[in-house]
Amino acid sequence: MLSFKDLFQLDRFITPSIIKVFYWLAVGMSVLFGLSGAVSALALMVHNIFGGLFGLFASLLGCVVGVIAARIAAEFVLIVFRINEHLGAIRNSGRM
Repeated sequence: MLSFKDLFQLDRFITPSIIKVFYWLAVGMSVLFGLSGAVSALALMVHNIFGGLFGLFASLLGCVVGVIAARIAAEFVLIVFRINEHLGAIRNSGRM
């Protein structure tokens, strides 16, 4: 677990501990923007049915793509730290 003294010492990375928070924030923002676009598209349907349907489809597709992009970005960050851990283990095993 993350302790206060870990913030001032560079022996341990804190990013893997807090990446989940940023992932869920990105997912929440993507869903909120998707819902906002869907509401706007529904309001547009009053004036132009095809434009409203296209906007509704695009906003829902954008929401799904945003959630997937947030997941991919979080996994890339975690992969970098995992590679660092494995390289450290390789380095330590060579020092026998």
